Amino acid sequence: MTTIKPIHVIGGGLAGSEAAWQIAEAGVPVVLHEMRPTRMTDAHKTEGLAELVCSNSFRSDEWETNAVGLLHAEMRRLGSLILKAGDLHKLPAGGALAVDRDGFSAEVTERLGTHPLVSIERGEVAGLPPGEWDSVIVATGPLTSPALSDAVQKLTGEGELAFFDAIAPVIHLDSIDQSIAWRQSRYDKAGPGGTGADYLNCPMSKEEYEAFIDALIAAEKTSFKDWEASTPYFDGCLPVEVMAERGRDTLRFGPMKPVGLTDPRTGRRPHAVVQLRQDNAHGTLWNMVGFQTKMKHAEQVRVLRMIPGLADAEFARLGGLHRNTFLNSPKLMDGALRLKAEPRLRFAGQITGVEGYVESAAIGLLAGRFAAQECKGEPVGPPPPTTALGALLAHITGGHIESGAGSFQPMNINYGLLPPLDETPTAGADGRRLKGKERGQQKKRLMSRRALADLDQWLAEREPAEA
Repeated sequence: MTTIKPIHVIGGGLAGSEAAWQIAEAGVPVVLHEMRPTRMTDAHKTEGLAELVCSNSFRSDEWETNAVGLLHAEMRRLGSLILKAGDLHKLPAGGALAVDRDGFSAEVTERLGTHPLVSIERGEVAGLPPGEWDSVIVATGPLTSPALSDAVQKLTGEGELAFFDAIAPVIHLDSIDQSIAWRQSRYDKAGPGGTGADYLNCPMSKEEYEAFIDALIAAEKTSFKDWEASTPYFDGCLPVEVMAERGRDTLRFGPMKPVGLTDPRTGRRPHAVVQLRQDNAHGTLWNMVGFQTKMKHAEQVRVLRMIPGLADAEFARLGGLHRNTFLNSPKLMDGALRLKAEPRLRFAGQITGVEGYVESAAIGLLAGRFAAQECKGEPVGPPPPTTALGALLAHITGGHIESGAGSFQPMNINYGLLPPLDETPTAGADGRRLKGKERGQQKKRLMSRRALADLDQWLAEREPAEA
């Protein structure tokens, strides 16, 4: 009997952990390489697999009208370890799927560590993987070590792109003044594990908001090295002070929008609101939603304590800033996530140019399945392009239209990546003519239902091979 050589996965983050799980569940041995704790990064705090270094939210879990919720649903159908662990350790968060970050990481680490086909090796893989490794998935994320990053750049002859990503502060609950802050989800919406009152809301009057914007703009920020000065931010994770600089009302129409919220002290909607979301299972830590920042630590404490309800805030973690790197994937990778210059190497996660926890894990899921199928001599087939998984894959491996140097940018899953419907809905189930937002919501529902139906059919067609 021929012994199957193991597939090597480099990186134990969300994408690498998901890829390793998919490979092992397909009956193929896998070696998962994680350099922590031998070598730590500026963003990670533990040696656990799938550590969440930024938010603890996987964003919306509503599959019918939200693209990331649809991606959740598809990944659950494909046996995602990340979604399984997330569901087991979910926290109240309105319509979002938020998780206890420690419990989540421990769950992923335990399941991979006890799987009979998974070996975990601690230590850095410096440079390109050894030539005897026939199949490798590089899932080193946006914090890829310089040795490996440089090696890939030399191999492809293509410079990497880069952007800055910012981390939001986390606050101790008992330091928040709950005579000012109140519990409510927007429109009282209850999500997975939630009650409809899952966020703490800190209200601001017009005068308080204007003073806060002035302080954000004037605050001392983290300075960049000369070579970092031209690195752009990813628009989905902008620091709050950068948003403030773009316009005085930018925050009020972004993470500080007050819609769907009523201050119980006044019975009215505030001018602006800062929301906090539960960060751990005990409910003792809460993170500031959308408040990624590059302010210096002392400035963060001073400025953020201007927020009503946070005058005495004690911070379990202050915000931070790190430089992310990603490949020009449409040019460098094929449709099976293989590096064209060296097909034994696959890439997964944020390094491919997707943005977000769920998107990173989704590409890890696909890379793991592709590698296992190839190892077993099975046809490597992507999910239909009408699915969220298929659309995300298509974007990073060829769907992006190059419009100039450096035009490929990180992308979250969104309905714009999915093929349009054959027919745009004009009427609801009751025959009533749809207008505006209602029409858009119905269009999303139909696209989501089409996606899951097409995914189910694709899975049914592949069932004999996968079994």
